Amino acid sequence: MAAPTQRRIIFQHIDEPGYSNDLACYVRHGGYDVLKKAVTRPPAELIDEVKKSGLRGRGGAGFPCGVKWGLVDRKSGKPIYLIVNADESEPGTFKDRYIMHQDPHQLIEGTMISCFANNVKQAYIYIRGEMPHGARILEKAIAEARAAGFVGKNILGTTYSCDIFVHRGAGAYICGEETGLIESLEGKRANPRIKPPYFPAVLGLYQCPTIVNNVETLCHVKHIVEFGGDAFTKIGTPNNTGTRIFCVSGHVQRPGYYEFEAGKITMGQLLHEVCGGPLPGRTFKAVIPGGSSAKILRFGERFKGKRKVGAEMVDYDWGVEDVPMDFDSLGMIGTMGGSGGVIVMDDTVNMVEALANINAFYSHESCGQCTPCREGSLWMKKITTRMVHGQARSEDAALLKSVADQIPGRTICAFGEACSWPTQSFIAKFGDEFKHYPETKKTAKPAGAPELV
Repeated sequence: MAAPTQRRIIFQHIDEPGYSNDLACYVRHGGYDVLKKAVTRPPAELIDEVKKSGLRGRGGAGFPCGVKWGLVDRKSGKPIYLIVNADESEPGTFKDRYIMHQDPHQLIEGTMISCFANNVKQAYIYIRGEMPHGARILEKAIAEARAAGFVGKNILGTTYSCDIFVHRGAGAYICGEETGLIESLEGKRANPRIKPPYFPAVLGLYQCPTIVNNVETLCHVKHIVEFGGDAFTKIGTPNNTGTRIFCVSGHVQRPGYYEFEAGKITMGQLLHEVCGGPLPGRTFKAVIPGGSSAKILRFGERFKGKRKVGAEMVDYDWGVEDVPMDFDSLGMIGTMGGSGGVIVMDDTVNMVEALANINAFYSHESCGQCTPCREGSLWMKKITTRMVHGQARSEDAALLKSVADQIPGRTICAFGEACSWPTQSFIAKFGDEFKHYPETKKTAKPAGAPELV
């Protein structure tokens, strides 16, 4: 079956010739028309549209956006804040950066609609420290929108006022976790908070009710209000509505960013037809479908079970290339859609060395607050570093798995799972490479080199 065509909604103007990121260009293309209509509607009606849409968060967890908004404590008497999570620190993910660089006013409009719906008077865009150019673009775009009456006091002549401020992070992966982000925004070390009691919807920024949504998620809000929640559910598939942006990197002929209806394209269609297949003379070996923390898939393995289609339960028998690219299908086979970062590896990749690279990243990025994560990520890094320096042992695969298995469920935030899942899945899918690695690297250790621990 041929791959479907792209359904560009969020990326409608990305890379469009002649399209610029200034306000005048955005307005010429219908920009802020949805906000103009939204501020004339009851806020509760807008929240209901988002709930009906079934939109799931695009930052990684896939939690329903409308449900998150519904959890906000609106009776506390405290101000409600909205934070745009523009940290985008998951390796393999680069969609939000392009939205901010090329179409920042789409993000601002989606943010302002969300703020109006939730009676937010102050919003923050928390942007990754390594994106200084994006921060400058957003500052300029917000200033333009403020001068035109789309942001600030008495928006579009109404009594509603709300401002947006850009906050640059210092460049830490842990700030992608919403409570760690909030701690950082408050000027503290980005140590995630314990939940409960610190659910952001109740006790978030400055101990006030807070909504934290991803860049792509808030852009979808604009289109949900434009189309209507019911119409939005017809895009994508049940429980996976709307479009998904896939950031494809690694060993394909046409890496890049692609936007398709969620669940309407399979992994094989994406990689072979859209991305041009493997590099000449090579074959696909593995793929990580949702950013580096998602569990890896091995080409050639098969998955069998039952899935719900409409009102019926039907059997499925999929190879990796048959899997629909949506949250639920990827979850059924033991991995996740995550942030949409699709990392492709071909038969030239040594899986031990690939895991060593990932482990080095997660060890460096652990906030250190929880002992299992702090020590576990460090030891996984030490073991794989020692292996790739020619000092591998046949028992290292079992040792790595033992360390990784003792981290999940024992930490304050999901970083414990994020750092352990790659090791668990690499060992499960490519265990033979780890067991035989001592033979492949036995000559790599220089004579007299010290032992690494």
